Order: sequence, then structure tokens, then C-alpha cells
Amino acid sequence: MSEDYYKILGLEKAAAAEEIKKAYRKLALKYHPDRNPNNKTAEDKFKQVSEAYAVLSDPEKRQQYDQFGSAEQFRQRYSQEDIFRNFDLNDILRGFGFSFGGAGGGGRVYTSGGRRRTYRQMDGDPFADLFGRGGAPYGGPTVPRAGQDLEYNLSITVEESVFGAEKKLALQKEDRSEEISFKIPPGIANGKKLRLAGKGAPSPSGGPPGDLYMNIQIQPHPIFTREGNDLYIEKSVRFSQATLGTVLDVPTLDGGTKRIKIPAGTQHNTKIRMKGYGAPGLKGAAKGDQYVKISVEVPKKLTDRQTKLIRQLDEEGL
Repeated sequence: MSEDYYKILGLEKAAAAEEIKKAYRKLALKYHPDRNPNNKTAEDKFKQVSEAYAVLSDPEKRQQYDQFGSAEQFRQRYSQEDIFRNFDLNDILRGFGFSFGGAGGGGRVYTSGGRRRTYRQMDGDPFADLFGRGGAPYGGPTVPRAGQDLEYNLSITVEESVFGAEKKLALQKEDRSEEISFKIPPGIANGKKLRLAGKGAPSPSGGPPGDLYMNIQIQPHPIFTREGNDLYIEKSVRFSQATLGTVLDVPTLDGGTKRIKIPAGTQHNTKIRMKGYGAPGLKGAAKGDQYVKISVEVPKKLTDRQTKLIRQLDEEGL
């Protein structure tokens, strides 16, 4: 193993506890055996990051490690049993969103994607059951590994992100093409992942297929910009309209228009709110608004009469 637990997790020595936890979760997810079936390199990396986390997440062990200065010297004083004492393997699994219940006889049950597995931590090797060296999972036969999760970058319009949409997609899986249908939920934001359960790669050992994750990418719109759940649009008014006030017909994303009032004395770059005309919120979040950003036009050319009038206004201190 690498000689520096901090480097294994990609951290500096002064890293805070929350940084250590975040780095571990990211790497453990990457190298987890369910995502890397029969991959010895990934198995070794998973054990490396777990050992590093077992030490650095425990204040007392971390203090001792900092004094020794390297993993090699630390392991000369501490056995694997010492390193992983009070380190619950179920905590590793819980980090991936699995739910737990007791299994009896010292075992633990976790469920994921409808699959149910039971593990117990073996003496001297906390990963024995996880990597299949402890025999069958505690209390039942060996459970085949799930297929690998897949990712796909999906471009959608601003309208689809706000109002939702139904999509069809042809995916190439091994030697065949599979057409899938799915829904884009109203309000989904740029950069979010849409999970399609069971639409990933098939299992190499007869288990359930993996999941498919759609990485949502919202295409630019010619007049609207989306920020969070809010929509923005720019409208120009003449100097006289900004000064005296006016009304504007503003387009909405659904193809309609709404008349809004521009107050007298409106300044350049003023934002006028249209409440409730933004994107719906996901999971109970509030619906967004639409904002009209006002730009005041300055004419590049004036007629003689306009020039004379402007000079008169200038003389009046306007």
C-alpha cells in the first residue's frame, strides 16, 4: 500500500474531518466491488482507501499516525485488527445509500435496488464477506453481483427542463440495441443525474442489471437564461420610457406573453420580478420566478431636432 494515508485520500495533512469523510466516500464509491466485479486492482484500492479512512477518521488513531509519519511505521505498531477496531464495515455500505436491518447471529442485512444481502465482519479481515472470501453471505447463498452502472450525457431544452418531457433513447448494449422510454421530471436542473433503475449493463454472473444515470445538460436558449429555478430575459426601453415609465409585453417560456409595468425612473440593469413564472421546484422546493432585466437604450444618432431637445434638457440639469 501507499506509504501516506493522506495521499491515498488525496488530502493535505491539515484536512478537516468532513473533508476526510467526503474524500473517502468519493473514492470508496469509485472502487466499490459492486461497481468493479472481479477487478483485483479496484479491490486493492478499495481496501487502501478504507484503511486510510479507518485511521484518519478516528482522532486517536490519527494522532498516533501523525506521530509515526507513515503508514508503514504505523502498521509496525498496529495490526489489521487494531486498525479496523471500532470500524464498522456496514458504515462503508451505508455510504452508498443502502438501508440496514439486523440479520441475527451478528450479521447485517443491507438492501440496494431491491437486492438483499447479509454480511458479517470476519475476524482479522473486515472485507472477507464483501469480497467473497468469507464463504456465502451470512445466512444464505452467494448473491450474484449486479451489472455495472452506465452513464449517458443527455441534452435537453430549457422548455423540457421546466415543463418536463417524455423521451425515447436507443442505447447500444454489447451486441444489441435497446430502446428505452423515460420521463424528464419538470424542474430538473442542469448537472443533475436522472436514475433509470435496471437500465444499466447486464450482470456477468446472472445478477440484476445495473442502473443507467442520465447526466442532464440544458442547451442554451435564444432569449431565456435559467439560473436555479429562476428564468431571466432581457428587454430594452428607450431613455424616455425609462424616465417617464411605460408598459411592456414580455414573452413567457410557455409561448404566451405578460404585460408588465416599467415604473418611471427605472435605471439601467433593473430587474423586474414576474412571480411564479419560473421552473417548478423538485422535492418540495419553491417554484422559481421570471426576471426581466431592463437595459436603457442610448441612441447612437440624433436628428437636429432631437439634438436640440437633448441640449435643452441638459440645460435644465437632466
